[in-house]
Amino acid sequence: MLKAYGSLTFCVVVWGSNFVFGKILVQEFSPAMLTMLRLLFIVLLLLGIAAYKRHLNKMSKTDILSILCLGVIGVFINQWSFFEGLQTADPTTSALILATTPILTGFLASIFLKEKITRRMLIGSIVAIIGIYFVVTKGNLSSLQVERGLLWIVVTMVTFAIMIIMTRGMSKRLDSLTITLYSNIVGFIVSIPFAFTLDHPIRVSFEFPDWAFLAGTAIVVHGMATLIWNTNIRYVDASKASILSNLEPFVAMIMGLILLSKSITSSELIGSLFIVGGVLLSTYQRKRIPNRTVSSK
Repeated sequence: MLKAYGSLTFCVVVWGSNFVFGKILVQEFSPAMLTMLRLLFIVLLLLGIAAYKRHLNKMSKTDILSILCLGVIGVFINQWSFFEGLQTADPTTSALILATTPILTGFLASIFLKEKITRRMLIGSIVAIIGIYFVVTKGNLSSLQVERGLLWIVVTMVTFAIMIIMTRGMSKRLDSLTITLYSNIVGFIVSIPFAFTLDHPIRVSFEFPDWAFLAGTAIVVHGMATLIWNTNIRYVDASKASILSNLEPFVAMIMGLILLSKSITSSELIGSLFIVGGVLLSTYQRKRIPNRTVSSK
């Protein structure tokens, strides 16, 4: 049990650090190009895993259509908007906004999966929204100025929630490797033309450390951490795993301080308490934590 908690904590640290990793990478690569290159490394990793396991589910026409939609929305748009937003958005604020994904997922599940909206979810949503408002306004509650980067992070959050809903429905027919591999192949193919048309100018680093960092973070964040999480989640209570997963914004704060020399403000601390508290309140009654799939987190 202790080993399982240690493994899940490692995953949370990796995913929380990804916001800072992304902030570093967009200084060297333009967003669409970075999206294509990262998806390339992820697809190569997944192909290697699929070749080792030698087992992929056969898909129906409905499954293929769902995979196409998931690849475009849940992979390409999700990844691209994440990097596009991090060009100007603060990584800690971005982590806090994305921490509210479970709440949006709950509301989408009530619409598409007919899951019940509870009073606890509504109260938790209000608490989390207060926290977001506090962070975005930097404590000045009378002034709300949302920068463009944060709007793209909201797009990332929405597409991530959509990806979770779609994956939850498809997982009844297909295993996680089949869904993840094919959706990322679709996302990678779609990203190719946009990598050369969306960015002005196109930025690509020619330094080996930058490429090693790009490949390494793609493999560790979306490969190792995802596999470790899915392997160990079965040994841990869902409620305790939820608490661990909601520590990601705090990890982003600490990594931002270490790697970017970014100070932690009082408004971020207070807002994060509201956000994480609201998410925990909203999701407390959930019985299980869904497997992680490849995303911007």
